[in-house]
Order: sequence, then structure tokens, then C-alpha cells
Amino acid sequence: MAQAASSPVACTAQTRLLVIAPHPDDETLGAGILIQRVREAGGRVDIALLTDGDNNPWPQRLLERRLSIGAAGRARWATRRRRELAHALRELGVPPGGLHALGWPDQALAPLLLQPGNDLVPEIAELIIALQPTLVVVPALADRHPDHGTAHVLVRLALAAAHMQPLLWTYLVHGRELPGPSIEVDGSAAQYAAKQAALAAHASQLALGRGRLQRMAARPERFVPVAVAIGGGSCLPWSPPWWLRPWLRLDLVGPHGVQRWAWARAPLRLDAARGVLALDPAAADGAPRFARLSLPLRSPWIFDHWGWAGLD
Repeated sequence: MAQAASSPVACTAQTRLLVIAPHPDDETLGAGILIQRVREAGGRVDIALLTDGDNNPWPQRLLERRLSIGAAGRARWATRRRRELAHALRELGVPPGGLHALGWPDQALAPLLLQPGNDLVPEIAELIIALQPTLVVVPALADRHPDHGTAHVLVRLALAAAHMQPLLWTYLVHGRELPGPSIEVDGSAAQYAAKQAALAAHASQLALGRGRLQRMAARPERFVPVAVAIGGGSCLPWSPPWWLRPWLRLDLVGPHGVQRWAWARAPLRLDAARGVLALDPAAADGAPRFARLSLPLRSPWIFDHWGWAGLD
């Protein structure tokens, strides 16, 4: 279990908080109390909404009583989720001008980032430069939803491109609690009531998993602070079973672009000192790099088994 910091979080009128939300409702689940504390201290809050959450078929099938969902159905669902988000942000005290919707494709951020020549990092870097946040809150790299882990990679690369080093905290929505020291943000009864009201505004997401989401929103928020840069290493955290290796892909992304291999063709070596596999060539400039291990087979299971890792 993560060890929570005992000191209170200082929010002032000079705090400029940027919350990275891959989907509508992540801002509430991840940082609903923190958002209120910054607003009540007179600080600024901005929400970067990466996708409209339109590729969310099972709640939509349940609520709309339909099996087939085409382009028109996804557009209708996106409109609903954006309307729910506007209601939730009112409950949290965020003015309409604090929402920055990027409109990227839901459940497709990783494939898009791994396409050469994509504009995702420059776009989010431009937003960060314009907002000049003092604190950025982003999903954890280990979050099992592929959009969440990819959001982390995007923000880390964007901060490096912008040559900015605000405080950077991560939050977890999907997966086990992160190890290591964390910062606990607790709230008053009124703040928790507002957070629950904001969650209730995301009614489409309560159709499945209402109890789990409400319990999550009732807990103190935990954030793990991270360094903006990671140091140019090459060790991988995975050792996949041999029988899966013919189908696996290994991808590498950094400030200098994207590299992709089938596992069998990846430039791997054994790091004897650490007893783990490493990726060559190792970066010499200390720039942040992130690797992703995936099994590119069609499956109804949307969550990552391996996902992303920072190379250090």
C-alpha cells in the first residue's frame, strides 16, 4: 500500500492546476476534491479533455436498448457525455472556460501516438505552454486503460518538448494502488458531497459499476509525484512467456519519434547486472522514452496486460 504524505496540500491563489482527463468523469474520479480546494483558494483550474468518451458501447447498449452502434450513435453518445461533463464541472466550481476539449479518438490514443508524424505531442505541448500550469495531474503510467497510460506518455513528452517542469502528480483509476510515497488530498463533507454530485452528473457511467465508482469517489484522493524527466536507460520491466512472443509487439516512443518491432526482431539484450532484458541502443541524451508491449489481437477486453513503461 502506498504511504500517504502527512503534510497538508497547499493550494493558493497562485496555483494553476491542469487536470488531464482522457474521458469525461476522469476529472471527477481522479481529482474532484483537489479541483475544489484549488478553486476555493482562488487558484485556476483547467481540464484537458482528451476524448469525448464516445467509444463506450456497453453502457450505451444498456441505456439505449440497442446492440448495433454506428457513427451516428457514437456522435450521440459523445454529445451526451460532454453535456454530463459540463454539469459535473459546475458541481466542482470550474467555469466553462476551464474546459479544453481536444476531441481525440476514444480508445485509440495508443495507436494514434504510435503513428509516425502524428501531432498529439505538439498539440498538448501548445496547450501546456498557453496555460502555464504550476501543477499538472495526469493518469498514472501503470493505469490499465490504454488511453490513460498513453495520456501519461503524451504529457511527459509534451513537458519535455515545452521545456517545462511544473509539479507533476499521477492518479490511478484502473488498476491496483501504486506503490511508494503518495500525497493524500482529503476534503470536507461539503466537498465530498459536491464530488458525489459531480459523479452523479456522469449518469451514463453509473449504469454499470455504480457502487465501485461511488466508493472510489468517497475515498481521499491519492497522487504520486513524479519527476518530469527520466534518464535515458534501457531496461524493460517485462519478461513475457516464450509461447506468446511470436505474436507480441514492442514499441518505443520518445522526443525523436517512434520505433516499432515484432518482439523477435526487437534489439534486445540481457542486462547481466540487473538480470532483466534491455532495449538497445540506449539513449545518450537523457530524453524521456517510453516502451509499450502489446498483443495486437482483436479482443473484447480493452485493458492493457503490459502497457507502457518508462525506460530508466
